[in-house]
Amino acid sequence: MEYLPNIFFALALALGFGFFAMNIRRLSRNIKLGKDAHRKDKKQERFKNMMMIAFGQSKMVKRPFSGLLHIIVYLGFVIINIEVLEIIIDGLFGTHRVFKGVLGNGFYGFLIGTFEILAALVFVAVVIFWLRRNVSNIKRFLSKEMKGWPKNDGNIILYFEMVLMTLFLVMNASDLPFQQVGIGNPISQLIVPLFDGFSSESIHIIERTAWWSHILGILVFLNYLYYSKHLHILLAFPNTYFANLNPKGQFNNLESVTAEVKLMMDPDADPYAIPEDDAEEAVPEKFGASDVTDLNWVQLLNAYTCTECGRCTSSCPANLTGKELSPRKIMMDTRDRLEEVGRNIDANKGSFVDDGKQLLNDYISPEELWACTSCNACVEECPVNIDPLSIILDMRRYLVMEESAAPQELNMMMTNVENNGAPWQYNQQDRLNWVNEE
Repeated sequence: MEYLPNIFFALALALGFGFFAMNIRRLSRNIKLGKDAHRKDKKQERFKNMMMIAFGQSKMVKRPFSGLLHIIVYLGFVIINIEVLEIIIDGLFGTHRVFKGVLGNGFYGFLIGTFEILAALVFVAVVIFWLRRNVSNIKRFLSKEMKGWPKNDGNIILYFEMVLMTLFLVMNASDLPFQQVGIGNPISQLIVPLFDGFSSESIHIIERTAWWSHILGILVFLNYLYYSKHLHILLAFPNTYFANLNPKGQFNNLESVTAEVKLMMDPDADPYAIPEDDAEEAVPEKFGASDVTDLNWVQLLNAYTCTECGRCTSSCPANLTGKELSPRKIMMDTRDRLEEVGRNIDANKGSFVDDGKQLLNDYISPEELWACTSCNACVEECPVNIDPLSIILDMRRYLVMEESAAPQELNMMMTNVENNGAPWQYNQQDRLNWVNEE
């Protein structure tokens, strides 16, 4: 019976990290459904981007108030959870505040005191976030894509963080031996008077309950991440590392189209020759993207990294003028469809069975795609370098090259360019007639 709590703790730890590993494998499998993307170049520049943007939060502070609050929560939550290592050691080996004996009262007290101040700041910041989401009527939190689960998910995360910070402070306040030493408890000592009149046994039960609830809550939170927009806590780092380093707005060329253009421009080439490497029954290349498996893996990583903050949508000129387009919705729809494809694969023993759906039309409408002005405002605004525009352009490419489904005005322009060498509907030989006009 003496070791029963340690055994139970080890089982809880194994289950928590086991489910987390399963979720990570599923996440990795889904992202790898995307096509290859060449993102192994410029390693120093990529590492610098990751450190500045993901770790240093450089783009978050472009909006100072919410950026500062986010930094408090980010740093506080990460630093405070250093004490999880101590809890794990104590839980496995039956010790109590093992680092206090190792670090000494002075340094240990400084660490716990810092953690408590950060915990209080995190709690305050989270309350402000909750008020901004639910009371302040900030427009970017009221969009139609934020109804239902996305709104509830954001609140659940905030409740999680409030509860975990409270449990940490209660755990310290009810630890009588720790309080009697009088070190490192600037916030928890304010809670101690609440336990006046309690027996030492009751306070010990409170401390143990808070201790167990805190660590079990962290394990639950860890596994909830997969189902939450807060996957960016983990994915912001690879997402910023593998972000597109080319100039914004640079359009990528299709190799097959480039080869065909080069062939047309080569005076010595035989236009009727059959390429040697073409198989008799080769599968024709699909131009653009109509479903998530047509996108590359970085775009799918982008979808999972999106934190639904809405900065992209709030800066989108199309959205601001009342158009249907919302870059945030593009990313949310891509993630939802990818999850649907993943569940299909799981249900069919590793193989995808056509479900009659696709990202285009079933999730994202052509009206949304053609509303985009390609201005890159969404890309510039995203605090973790997500690129909604690349998905929009790939889907528009599919509409044009596979379905000839461009808007009438665009089709007319492309026809004129093809026939007349100019966007206007008159003969090439008449293009300079305006010079002779008096």
